[in-house]
Amino acid sequence: MTRTGFYPKKNCDGTTRPGPYQHVGEEFERRLKALREAGEAPDPRTAQIERLKAQVAELKERLAKRDEALAELTAFKTLAVSRLTAQHEEIERLREQAAAVGNVRRLPAARPGTAPYGSCS
Repeated sequence: MTRTGFYPKKNCDGTTRPGPYQHVGEEFERRLKALREAGEAPDPRTAQIERLKAQVAELKERLAKRDEALAELTAFKTLAVSRLTAQHEEIERLREQAAAVGNVRRLPAARPGTAPYGSCS
């Protein structure tokens, strides 16, 4: 879609007449030409490339942080499972030892509806 107000119009007989904002368009083109000649022209492709490079760098950083957090959680899970396994083995060993010795008595089962000593209820 062209910005027709910035460019010259054509009459029915083929002659050109200025658009209402043609002076603004000419000023823009003059400034853009001067910037390009000076080597400072903002090239939209270059700006897009730089923006995409920054976005890729940010995404790589986020991915590295996520991978680091995932590794920490995996290590924590491994440690927790190994501790649970060790506790289970210790409980099994103590049960076997208690059954083998025979001098360990079981506590009597609590009667339903009674609170243990020292209870507030």
